Amino acid sequence: MPDADRETVLLAADAAGLARAAALIRDGGRVAFPTETVYGLGADAGNGDAVAGIYAAKGRPSFNPLIVHVADLAAARRLCEVPRAAEEVAAAFWPGPLTLVLPLRGGAPVSRLVTAGLDTLAIRVPAHPLAQALLRAAGVPVAAPSANPSGRISPTRAAHVMDGLGGRIDAVLDGGPCGVGVESTILSLAGDRPRLLREGGLPAEALEAMLGPLDRTPDAGSAPSAPGQLVSHYAPRGRVRLGVTAPEPGETLLGFGSAAGAAINLSEAGDLHEAAARLFDALHALDAMGAERIAVSPIPETGLGRAINDRLRRAAAPRD
Repeated sequence: MPDADRETVLLAADAAGLARAAALIRDGGRVAFPTETVYGLGADAGNGDAVAGIYAAKGRPSFNPLIVHVADLAAARRLCEVPRAAEEVAAAFWPGPLTLVLPLRGGAPVSRLVTAGLDTLAIRVPAHPLAQALLRAAGVPVAAPSANPSGRISPTRAAHVMDGLGGRIDAVLDGGPCGVGVESTILSLAGDRPRLLREGGLPAEALEAMLGPLDRTPDAGSAPSAPGQLVSHYAPRGRVRLGVTAPEPGETLLGFGSAAGAAINLSEAGDLHEAAARLFDALHALDAMGAERIAVSPIPETGLGRAINDRLRRAAAPRD
């Protein structure tokens, strides 16, 4: 296993960088790589020591399961039971920013640390061409939560990963900025009804158009059934206040639409796609500015606005 204080190498998105990243993953290393949503911290999902290294690098609680990334639906079928509804959803939305929670296939080569002991697996097929190339070159299922310290702002650029995890992981494969900018939507098809576990880069309306109304019942227990469900998450260093039309003295305004005096505006045009793509980059920038109190303009609770508001509510939640 890599040493916790070793040098983290920045790899170019070329044939040599890709080959090095794939070899590191096969050898039990930890490599951050871009997806269309955010950068993920990847390791061989079947290697328990490598998966434990993800938790150690992030400071992530081991009861919080990980998403496994595979290159295509055929690879997902080798790990999970894929019911008919899941086949149809996958055909419509994979590759893309959708994670499916499915029953884990008996004997699947996945470490129990990945599932946090559950009998289900969170799995997705990313659309980013570099992520696709890495998965095919590595030849193993890759467990990959967001490549940031646990609870902090998710990374949408290689520099964000280096700032947060430099010295804790082996390498970062630099594929430029992520286009979607918020994590994948998580849908469970492991039970009797389709259940939305996390808003994300695929608007829930697109799923409901295919499946009908989704169950949004929160988990009854204290341990999450999928990633991204912790109450306090995605947090900048400053305290966050939401739905603000008039910031108080000393607050730094993160704007949306026609927000006068905003230090950073997620989208002056009020475009939710632009706002989602810029969200985590803006929170990193507010950290760099030293913002101690952050006011956020109201954002519509529709489409990608649901995912943006989900992340902001978790960023604003009380912290331990």
